[in-house]
Amino acid sequence: MLKPLMFVALTTLSAAAVADEVAVPIGQQGVNPSIDRPKSGLSMDQVSSKFGSPNEQKPAVGNPPITRWVYDAYTVYFENDRVIHSVMNYNR
Repeated sequence: MLKPLMFVALTTLSAAAVADEVAVPIGQQGVNPSIDRPKSGLSMDQVSSKFGSPNEQKPAVGNPPITRWVYDAYTVYFENDRVIHSVMNYNR
């Protein structure tokens, strides 16, 4: 008789301790529509002429070579010489 009562008590208490979880899809994290970022498919020359020189250029890594250009608000990822993605930088 004691075991069923303990089970009910623990189940009730654990259900009360559960909190809601807010999940933001990765693709929407840090999205700021007011900041223009390089779009996929642009060449390095096009990015450089439109957005200026990056603060830092990370060397190519891997095969195919992936290069990163770091700007103030975002980082641009290139495969060979084409943009594959640009992401907002983490603000602390």
